[in-house]
Amino acid sequence: MEERIITCINCPMGCRVTVRLENGTVTQVSGNTCKRGESYARQEVVEPLRMVTAVVPVEGSVLPLSVKTAAPIPKALIADCMRCLSGLSVQPPIAAGSVVVANICGTGVDVIATRSVAAVSA
Repeated sequence: MEERIITCINCPMGCRVTVRLENGTVTQVSGNTCKRGESYARQEVVEPLRMVTAVVPVEGSVLPLSVKTAAPIPKALIADCMRCLSGLSVQPPIAAGSVVVANICGTGVDVIATRSVAAVSA
């Protein structure tokens, strides 16, 4: 049996949560003060997920566009995701919430714009 202690990041409480595993399967979670903490701990020790935020250049603008993943992706793929975004440049106009990159790194998760950018006038 393996035991891991993690800090929950789902709310400001920052509970120290103890997770027991047997053969890679979570058997017990303790120390959390809410259900969200239990869900987070179960996910975190098996396959950590993270939201990714970044900025990408906008053609014809000095201001970049802020983007984020529409849902968390596996933590192990963050570097690959950032490499993909590093070569990207977007063309305005862009609406907030529009897909900038579909299915980033084969995760099934889209990268979306977090704000709108008007067309650049000549």
